[in-house]
Amino acid sequence: MTEHINQSLSGKKYLILTYGCQMNERDSEVLEGYLENLGYCPASAEKDADIIILNTCCVREKAELKVFGKLGELSKLKKEKPELIIGICGCMTQQDEVYERIRDKAPYVNLVFGTYNVHQLPNLLLKIQNTDEPAYEIWEKEGDIVENNVSRRIDRIKAYVNISYGCDNFCTYCIVPHVRGRERSRTPDKIVEEISGLVKEGYKEIMLLGQNVNSYGKDLNSNLDFADLLVEVNKIDGLERIRYMTSHPRDFTDKLVETIARCKKVCEHYHLPVQAGSNKILKAMNRGYTREEYLDLVEKIQSISPNYSITSDIIVGFPGEGEEDFKDTLDIVERVRFDAAYTFAYSPRRGTPAAAMECQIKDEEKKERLHRLMEVQNKISLEKNMKLVGTNMEVLVESPSKTDSSRLTGRTRTNKIVNFSGEQSLIGTIINVKITKAQTWNLIGEL
Repeated sequence: MTEHINQSLSGKKYLILTYGCQMNERDSEVLEGYLENLGYCPASAEKDADIIILNTCCVREKAELKVFGKLGELSKLKKEKPELIIGICGCMTQQDEVYERIRDKAPYVNLVFGTYNVHQLPNLLLKIQNTDEPAYEIWEKEGDIVENNVSRRIDRIKAYVNISYGCDNFCTYCIVPHVRGRERSRTPDKIVEEISGLVKEGYKEIMLLGQNVNSYGKDLNSNLDFADLLVEVNKIDGLERIRYMTSHPRDFTDKLVETIARCKKVCEHYHLPVQAGSNKILKAMNRGYTREEYLDLVEKIQSISPNYSITSDIIVGFPGEGEEDFKDTLDIVERVRFDAAYTFAYSPRRGTPAAAMECQIKDEEKKERLHRLMEVQNKISLEKNMKLVGTNMEVLVESPSKTDSSRLTGRTRTNKIVNFSGEQSLIGTIINVKITKAQTWNLIGEL
C-alpha cells in the first residue's frame, strides 16, 4: 500500500504551518516524517506545495482567527491549483462547532483529522488519491499511544520527546483536556530508547514534553514517577542537557525538587505557571494550590538550587478578578521575581466552565492590567539579566543569530538567550561565554 502511494507521490511537495505549543511542533515533526516516507519533499513556499496542512491551536481565540485568516488566503491558491490538498489538523478540529464551521466556511478543505489520529495521515491521503473525495476523520475519544520513530527533525542539536499525552487537570479556563484527551504516559523504556537513539545521532539536549510532566506515570502499572524518569534519562551516556515542559506547581513534589538538583544533566530552569496571585482566582481556575503553597515551592527551589532561573505563565482578567485580586498577582511577581513571564489576557474558550462564569472582565480593563503587569515583569527581567554582566556562562551554541547572521546564538542552562561573535564551527558545541551586556529578553557576550 505504501509503495503504491510512494510511486505516485514521489517528487510532490508539502508545507506544514504550525500554530501553538511545543506539542504541536512535535506533532508536525511526525507529520513531516509520514509525508517524506510517502515520497513528498519540503516546499519552499505555499505556491510550490502540492499539500498544505495547518496544524492548529485553540488555546486562545487569536490562534483560531489566524487559522481562518490563512484558510481565506489559501482559497485563492486552491482556485489556481485545484489539485492542491489543503488539510487541517490539531486542537481546533477536535471542537464540534469548529469542525462544522470548517465544512461550511471552507468547503475547499479536503483533509481534516484530529489530535488522536495523527498516525492515520497516510491512509487518509490514500483515500483522497483513490476516490478524489475529501477525507474527514475526527476521533471523538483518545486511543492507545501509537509508538513510532517517524519524524523529520530539522534541529540537529535539540529534540522534543513526548513522555505523555493529554491532561487530567481541567483548569476551568483551559480547552486542552477536551481536545487532547485524558492523560496517557509512554512507558519509560520507550522514552529512554528514543532518547538514546537521538544521542547517537548527535543530539545534545532533550526537551521532555507533556501537558503536565509532573503527573507522568500515574496511569502506568508501576510506582515510577517523573522524578524517577529523570534519573533514568540522566544516566544516558552522551546526553548533555535535559529540559521539560510543562510542569504544574500542584504536582511539584519535594522529591522532584531534590531529584532535579541531584541530576547534573537537568537544567536549572524551572517553568512554573502560577497563572494568578489571588487565592480567590486560583480556586476559580481550579489550579489546586494557593499562593502560599506556590511561594513555599519557590523557596524550596531557591534553597536547593541557588543558580536557578524561574519563568511563569500569567493570565489577567479572569472572570471575577477585581483590582485587589490583580494586585495580588503583581505582588507575587514582585516576590518571586520571575526571570521572564508569558503574560496573557484571559480569552474565553467555548466549552470551558470559565466561559460561562458571570463577571466577565471588559477587554479594555484586561488590556490595561496586562500593560501594568508587563511593565513590572519587564523591569524585573532586565534587573535580573543586569546582574549577569561580567559573569561567565555555559552556552549551548544553537545557530546563527536570527537578527544578525554574522553572530551566533545559544542558551544557558537557565534558558537565557545569549548572542555573541564566533565561528560557525561552534554550532552544536558547549562553550563558555562572558556576558558583556544585558537586555530585557537576551544577553550579549563574548568568547
